[in-house]
Amino acid sequence: MITIDASGMHYKELNQLIREGIEKGIKKFFLENVNGQYYIGDGIKGDDVVINVNGVPGNDLGAFMDGPTLIINGNAQDNIGNTMNAGKILIKGDAGDVVGYGMRGGKIYILGNAGYRVGIHMKGYNEQMPIIIIGGKVGSFFAEYMAGGIIVLLGLNDSDEFDSEYFASGMHGGTIYLRKKIDFSKYSKEVELYEADEKDMDFLKKYLVDYADSFNIALEGITDKPFYKIMPSSARPYAHLYTSA
Repeated sequence: MITIDASGMHYKELNQLIREGIEKGIKKFFLENVNGQYYIGDGIKGDDVVINVNGVPGNDLGAFMDGPTLIINGNAQDNIGNTMNAGKILIKGDAGDVVGYGMRGGKIYILGNAGYRVGIHMKGYNEQMPIIIIGGKVGSFFAEYMAGGIIVLLGLNDSDEFDSEYFASGMHGGTIYLRKKIDFSKYSKEVELYEADEKDMDFLKKYLVDYADSFNIALEGITDKPFYKIMPSSARPYAHLYTSA
């Protein structure tokens, strides 16, 4: 275990210290006074590596990450989990824009809200299935061009309807689960809304249990309402633009 005081430290120095520590066999890191440093956890490997962050990390947290667990004890900025391959990112506050861009595997759990363009181009890779669970609400362009994986939007902190514009625009793979029914008439015409059935809930349960345990919240407060799911109508939503058939 090692504690690093990141106060005033350049992001390159901070990330170099983390990499050197992993090479020496250190498995647990506590980063104190983080204030906007970029690229924390980027590209690192090791299923048993855990990095705790106190402060607000900068952009591209966990990009290309392949196994470790990042625990953010507050808010985080943009591009979390960019093209992430494996591992787990826990955000105990809110997250910025472009969470999980091109994500291929692993889990991102956010206790609060997330910004614009969550899950765009999220696709999975081989047998890997990326998972994003958001406790609050999201901004516009949610799941734009989503091609695979699972996103769960809980809306635990907001009694109003989700107001994200361009919701699931161009989605052609994967599944979105909602804990709140939406007025589907104003959303993407390339996707369909269904009620989640018992099979869906059995599938989701292990992820919802893991989410609740990760943030020490009651599972009953999550599963006390019916869920709905959104799936693409077609694997090629824009084929008509390029072919005459």
